[in-house]
Amino acid sequence: MPDTPAAPVILGDEPGSFPHGVLAERHPAIIRQVREAFPYGPGQHRALDALLKSCTEGVIEPLPADAPDRDRWRTWGADTWTGRSWFEVPWLWSESYFYRRLLDAVAYFIPGPWAGIDPFRSFKRAELDSEETDEELAALDALEDLPPGERAGALLHGSLWGNRADLGFRLSAAGADAEETDRALVADDSDALWSLLPASGTGTLCLVADNAGRELVPDLLLIDHLLTEGRAARAVLHVKPHPYYVSDATTSDVVDALRRLTAAPGAAAGYGRRLWAAMADGRLEVRAHPFSCAPLPYADMPDDLRDEFAAAALTVVKGDLNYRRLVGDRMWPPTTPFQDVTGYFPGPVAALRTLKSDVITGLDADTEAALVAAEEQRWRTGGTHALVQVGGRPAGAHRR
Repeated sequence: MPDTPAAPVILGDEPGSFPHGVLAERHPAIIRQVREAFPYGPGQHRALDALLKSCTEGVIEPLPADAPDRDRWRTWGADTWTGRSWFEVPWLWSESYFYRRLLDAVAYFIPGPWAGIDPFRSFKRAELDSEETDEELAALDALEDLPPGERAGALLHGSLWGNRADLGFRLSAAGADAEETDRALVADDSDALWSLLPASGTGTLCLVADNAGRELVPDLLLIDHLLTEGRAARAVLHVKPHPYYVSDATTSDVVDALRRLTAAPGAAAGYGRRLWAAMADGRLEVRAHPFSCAPLPYADMPDDLRDEFAAAALTVVKGDLNYRRLVGDRMWPPTTPFQDVTGYFPGPVAALRTLKSDVITGLDADTEAALVAAEEQRWRTGGTHALVQVGGRPAGAHRR
């Protein structure tokens, strides 16, 4: 990955910046929400209060001596950044470590009654069980009558837009809604993506998931379509090994989403049953690699993960955080070619991302100028724009 002064690593030390706001405002709010979401005991309340003080006024502290992943975090930079302000270290690292320390505070890794209890589960389930999800699943019935190509496009847009997924499912997608979402695409390599997943596909699709709930469901629907239509012989869904970034998907969230689908009426239940069967016969596998929670770019991925992505016909990387890890969490000039910053990736890779942070690459100069003129910098972080980009190395071009 290029290392250039023109693309500095993003920190959180600039007041008024988006990263500073996340560290100074969002993280304290998350601590308060988690504290209120469960009937935690005095020890957890004290630990949450201590984390709140640490991340707003204090410095980064090491993991407990008996933390099961202490050595792993040391290799990920904990020794380098311990004792520094949360605002003065790379933002990607600071954010990731915050969520790791939050799990400590609620006793997630400590043997006992709270071990393994997801502190974000109630938020995820509320979204999954919402009326909006009911409406989106009901809209799947209308897709059944569409030609496979149109259905594939709708499902791809559903996965792309995440919690705006309903825009991709409605019959009106051929009209105003489709025009709206197309205008909001700052880059669209959809044709290149589909060329890597031909109708006679015999390869493996890797999909690196982002969020649970209403964002995970469209990812599963897309996987089902690719398997059912023969565009992939096998799929591997990469999720987080433990709770992360509030809404990031874990294996438990996959199970919840599949149960939600199978219990729904109409076409949704068919998707759920096919996915359930695909997991049973090995055509769909869930993977929870420790590196999925690393505070590092994918350029630093371990060899076993590199080999897995190299063997895939295509790796689809979902969401904003994964995009930051894919291209590097840097202030790239927006016209930096996406291929240049993903050329290290061991196989073909596609990014499906709704823009919710400052990082962006692969724009043409006219698109960038129009966005800046219309919205200054809000288009980078407001979730109103999205992209489909394809890069990485061609299939079979893997080298160490």
